[in-house]
Amino acid sequence: MYFPRISHYCHVALEQYYEEHVGLPYHILIDSRRLSFPIVHAETDFRRTFSFGDTARVEISTVKVGRSSLTLRYRLSKLGEDEECVVSELTTVCVDMDTFRPVPIPDDLRAVFEATRE
Repeated sequence: MYFPRISHYCHVALEQYYEEHVGLPYHILIDSRRLSFPIVHAETDFRRTFSFGDTARVEISTVKVGRSSLTLRYRLSKLGEDEECVVSELTTVCVDMDTFRPVPIPDDLRAVFEATRE
């Protein structure tokens, strides 16, 4: 398994998630709203291997929404297959980009995260 590739798939999926569900690209959230969600905890189970040349399908769902924290579950499988290869839960904290201090998740974002909750 090539771990940096897995984290890349998750990052690309996160950016697509924001565009599709939140309605704006993640970098706009950072640049215009001055909010970010850095990872503070990660748990990953590797169930099957990915090989070079495999294309991953990534599904994201919400596990938990706290006051300022958010846990998303990433399920990765090989494109065209149903069996999960990797399941990762990443906990992030909503921070103000000017102070890098935790802030409450804004209501509009909270609604989006709750809508994709398992």
